[in-house]
Amino acid sequence: MYKDFYGLKDNPFRLNPDPRYLCLNNAVQEAITAILYGIRSRKGILLLIGEVGSGKTMLLNLILDRLQKSEVATGFIFNARENAADFLELVLTDLGIEYPAGASRAQMLTRLNQFLLDRSKKGQVTALIVDEAQNLSPEVLEEVRLLTNLETATEKLLQVVLSGQPELIYKLVQPRLRQLSQRIAFHVRLRPLTSEQSSEYILRRLSVAGADPDIPIFDDEAMKKIHSNSRGIPRLVNLLCEHSLIHGFVDEMFPISAATVEKALEDLALSLRPSTALADAELQQ
Repeated sequence: MYKDFYGLKDNPFRLNPDPRYLCLNNAVQEAITAILYGIRSRKGILLLIGEVGSGKTMLLNLILDRLQKSEVATGFIFNARENAADFLELVLTDLGIEYPAGASRAQMLTRLNQFLLDRSKKGQVTALIVDEAQNLSPEVLEEVRLLTNLETATEKLLQVVLSGQPELIYKLVQPRLRQLSQRIAFHVRLRPLTSEQSSEYILRRLSVAGADPDIPIFDDEAMKKIHSNSRGIPRLVNLLCEHSLIHGFVDEMFPISAATVEKALEDLALSLRPSTALADAELQQ
């Protein structure tokens, strides 16, 4: 609707996790480097924590793409709520490991172990990424720990990235999961964008969508208002920018001003309310 008016070839603030739109600021680069290092160095379990809308899934998609190009076998499990047995089936299926119908847990573990050993002997790495891990039950989280027991005398056979919202940390500190917590090699946390990073993020997405870099679409005050009201959370930045573009198009506003952003804020009053998890997490720091 507004693309022609603003000289865009694509919708710059769509919410799907398209890696083309990933803004590789220093913090994101460090997170990617740390996770790739942990996987390739066979560190075992890695933890990625970020608030809702912080860009975890987009970052994981980019990591998956880089791993697959380097011949790392990958499994990706999203929003699993199954019990431990179903979770194990998901792992084997996503890694492309065949097993007979009605196979027992022991049989599935044997297939998985042989698959991992065969790859390890060839110097190949296998990684499992579990997104939205805060939704996993303690039973399934314990199954993750048991999967990392598959090892040789010198290395872990399966590298696991647990990605989730801050609530995941609260689960992991439960006494019943202390063995899993103790095996986490290191934590990576995606922090909200700073004001400067928010502006960089907006300009990056506009550029990818075909905007002319010499013709500003948002003025400086508009971008400051977007940052302060989104709290630097990329998904909320996207929502505010998208609604601001719609209002700007309707009002024929070019560049978009803080007043136009204010109209978008009225549309998104509920979506922009801080979550309890974010508030709690900040109090813990």
